[in-house]
Amino acid sequence: MKPHKYFCENAPEYHVACAGSLLGIALSKPSSFPVGKVNFMQIDPMTFTEFLIANGDENLAAFLDTVDTMEPLPDAFFNPLCEKLKMYYVTGGMPESVLMWTEARDVNAMQEALSDILGAYERDFAKHPDVREFPKISMIWKSIPSQLARENKKFIYKAVKEGARAREYEDALQWLADARLVHKIYRSSAPGLPVSAYDDLAAFKIYLVDVGLLRRLSILAPTAFGEGNRLFTEFKGALTENYVLQTLITQFEVVPRYWSQSNPPYEVDFLIQRENDIFPVEVKSERNTAGRSLRKFKELFGSKVKLRIRFSLDNLRLDDDVLNIPLFMADHTERLIGLALEQKKKSITMP
Repeated sequence: MKPHKYFCENAPEYHVACAGSLLGIALSKPSSFPVGKVNFMQIDPMTFTEFLIANGDENLAAFLDTVDTMEPLPDAFFNPLCEKLKMYYVTGGMPESVLMWTEARDVNAMQEALSDILGAYERDFAKHPDVREFPKISMIWKSIPSQLARENKKFIYKAVKEGARAREYEDALQWLADARLVHKIYRSSAPGLPVSAYDDLAAFKIYLVDVGLLRRLSILAPTAFGEGNRLFTEFKGALTENYVLQTLITQFEVVPRYWSQSNPPYEVDFLIQRENDIFPVEVKSERNTAGRSLRKFKELFGSKVKLRIRFSLDNLRLDDDVLNIPLFMADHTERLIGLALEQKKKSITMP
């Protein structure tokens, strides 16, 4: 890091940019650090919108930017966007795999690129943490598909290894979360502020950094792309939940939570904070959008719930206080919430 300080103080006319993995930067132990001399930029996997642009579908991306009313999208846009989203589930947002598809249209090369990335991560597991933690980190990493394949996606240490206990594996799991290779989503007891005050630290779900990596780690073949809506529903809709979480994390400052209760069981997939409001989010993999958990959440928390969000393969619409967002519009969630709240406000004030 010392050259940064030199250029900043003695040669400010030069601009220095460096790139590296979080594993090699944030988790390393540098001898010194030039405080105040470095600006950081977090680069996440490519979004679906960025995938559209890379794939030559700028017209579809531009159309989504123009949507400013809560009305169904024409089939001429809706249907191709659904098909493009399937392909995004296959490639994910890692630039190398996207490149192999968008430029070469080479499925095998795309598969190999994802395999290489997964292999590189596993080699990093052995390089950076305490060597004694490596087997635990590797087992947690490989257990993620099975964790997400369950109806109740709450992370269970026994799914990593029979008899595993939290105290033995929690440091390894936190290492993966700190490295931003997984997203750790805590259960929230209520939609209050600050959201961290309502965290149940013993209950959480784990998602992978990228939906394409999750598909590859799950050994789900790209041929599922051509099998109707199979990609959206595969292993309890885990790919869809992972995709939605990916895009929510890039749009909102506060990491999403989820809400659940037992006896009888209800679960809202995510809670997101926009400004000082908390919104419940339900993710549906197909067009079956009946949501008993969203109704229960509204019953329990009433006036705190200005809007309920549902992602599905249904078209864009606002039904009273339920905003249905097509899955391919997930990148526009923050903006669509604002439009929906404005529309609700106008409907209330109209004579």
